[in-house]
Amino acid sequence: MLAPEPGRSNVVLEWSNVGLAFLFVSFNILLSNTFGLGLGRLVLVSALRCALQLAVVAVLLHRIFATDNPWVVAGIAFLLNNLAAFEIVVNRSTSRHQYMFPSVLIGMVGSTIPISMVGIRFALSVQPFWEPIHYVPIVGMLCGSAISGIVLSVSHILKELQENRDKVEVYLAFGATRMEACRPIAIDALKVALTPVLNQMSVVGLIAIPGTMTGAILGGASVQQAAKLQTIIMFMISSSTCLATLFTTFAVIAVAVDTEHRIRMDRIDCREHGIWRAREWIGKKLVWSVKKAACGWREKDIKMLSEHTPLLSGE
Repeated sequence: MLAPEPGRSNVVLEWSNVGLAFLFVSFNILLSNTFGLGLGRLVLVSALRCALQLAVVAVLLHRIFATDNPWVVAGIAFLLNNLAAFEIVVNRSTSRHQYMFPSVLIGMVGSTIPISMVGIRFALSVQPFWEPIHYVPIVGMLCGSAISGIVLSVSHILKELQENRDKVEVYLAFGATRMEACRPIAIDALKVALTPVLNQMSVVGLIAIPGTMTGAILGGASVQQAAKLQTIIMFMISSSTCLATLFTTFAVIAVAVDTEHRIRMDRIDCREHGIWRAREWIGKKLVWSVKKAACGWREKDIKMLSEHTPLLSGE
């Protein structure tokens, strides 16, 4: 797809280079501690996750590219969508609704898979479209962009339904359907969710050179080919994000407002996800068990000491 240019420089990166780049993250942690932002731990965990996840992905992709099996590629694409849905529901969303994971997963699969298939086959002229070296990275980029859009739209709608519940109920009381009553909220949510993608398309090339184009140039492709590749991928990202956001927006309205035109606050959960609550509960239980064991050993030691010391035993 992209023809390498002669005379390119091959730079071999080692983990020592990654360690030196970690100094940039350390600077962020230093600033967080200096200004009391409380983000130092989050920055550190995110950086470690980034390095670990990319290292694992590099190993997996090397093996996937070598197999050249369409079923393996399909499994990886479905896995990426599952991981993206898990990230949205468990880590990114501050509020959740019932059936959120399946609705988000359907929105992700229904947008990233068809957009990637059509875009790679026809826009990029790759045949077969499922070639791992092309298909897997593009699906990953589509999933990453859809995550932000879905989180923004769902969070906005759930927040509005909680804070401006009266306005929606007025529309419902005057005979509006749930979609009609929530239409202003849905429009605002879609605008909020799609704004980052639109801003990215507006400044790409003029102000910022995106990662795909940079990677292609560093890999030896011609600048013209890299620019065309980046343009096609940006158009695919915008379409995929729009489809995923649109589906999840209607899904959250359908769940939060039932067929009887009632806002079901019992279907909205503002707590931490159950996984993190379970982790906290297990952590407290472990700490309590350790303290109990320590106290038990202390009482046993005191009893043994009192048996050998008359002063402690009261004799």
